[in-house]
Amino acid sequence: MNSLQIETARLILRPFTLSDTDDLHRLWSDPQVRKYLWDDEVISREVAEEVVRSSLASFERHGFGLWSMLFKGEDTLIGFCGFRHFDDPPQVEILYGVAPRHWGAGLATEAARAMLRFGFEENQLDRIYAGADPPNRASFRVMENCGMKFEKRMTINGLEAIYYVLSRGDFHADDAPYIVLRGAQNESR
Repeated sequence: MNSLQIETARLILRPFTLSDTDDLHRLWSDPQVRKYLWDDEVISREVAEEVVRSSLASFERHGFGLWSMLFKGEDTLIGFCGFRHFDDPPQVEILYGVAPRHWGAGLATEAARAMLRFGFEENQLDRIYAGADPPNRASFRVMENCGMKFEKRMTINGLEAIYYVLSRGDFHADDAPYIVLRGAQNESR
């Protein structure tokens, strides 16, 4: 599992590792990022580590989890993207976030498209949801750029969230190829 990664035009996505914890904690503690990701709550390093450990367990159980986002040829974490279960009965949700200095460059959309493709083609998921707080317009643009459609409004912990969804049947792989790397194996898509 640690050798698994996805390569897009500009990015390398690889599953979280415990060594990502400090970088993720810094990203998730940034006031602009935590505003929507953590409902503006300052999280502890221990919470960041719990999320990483939960992602590792999800890869073991379900074949998916959260991925670190890096520029090709660099080793600095610039964001994250991936899947988690939410709601009851469990549904799959895509999450993504990018460091503010990289906002507006289309990186979240590039990573999310690759992740959706991975979810539908590799994990055979039927439906993938994405949620955001109503003021988070940038996140809704990512969802719409990925072909997702409005599904529902929910109240979670007293806060409104809007969910979009994409089904496998409505998903269209774009012309930009991506490569799934598994150890010595390479699969061009």
